Amino acid sequence: MRIAVFASGNGTNFQVIAEKFPNNVKLAFSDHHDAYVLERAKKRNVLAVSLERQAYPDKQAYEEAIIKLLEAQHIDLIVLAGYMKIIGPTLLEAYKGRIINIHPSYLPDFAGSPYAIEDSHAAKRGLGVTVHYVDEGVDTGQIIAQVPAVYTASLTAYEKHIHELEYQLYPQVIQQLLADEH
Repeated sequence: MRIAVFASGNGTNFQVIAEKFPNNVKLAFSDHHDAYVLERAKKRNVLAVSLERQAYPDKQAYEEAIIKLLEAQHIDLIVLAGYMKIIGPTLLEAYKGRIINIHPSYLPDFAGSPYAIEDSHAAKRGLGVTVHYVDEGVDTGQIIAQVPAVYTASLTAYEKHIHELEYQLYPQVIQQLLADEH
């Protein structure tokens, strides 16, 4: 299974996934040309590509360009890892059932929130991490796996705990999807 990891920023989840599945991760894609995930990919000899939405007349044209890129690399699975764009109908249709996302709350709590870590910490609920399939909604797709998190008074410590859980859960889910392919 050939994997593309989509990220908008630093790429720490990309790093974990690429280290765990070096023979499967074939592409790092970002919607920001200066995202550090692209540097991480280059250091691992993974193709790093950035396409920015404003370079295209509309979202459909943008997603059609992404699909061409994915098809050229024979990508089977898209793994969203800190990708801060909503996947539109063009890409969703082309990769239906083959796009997964990780969200730093115990869904459905704080679905769609770009501040889910802070929100769940402040509310003392929805503490955890969820991996789910991507559908037309925002963080509403079928849940694949969830793990609860332990509340800590320090937001910094809680955020570190959430990232540690992400680095464990995402590779476990990907491993299961790879096993299911055989």
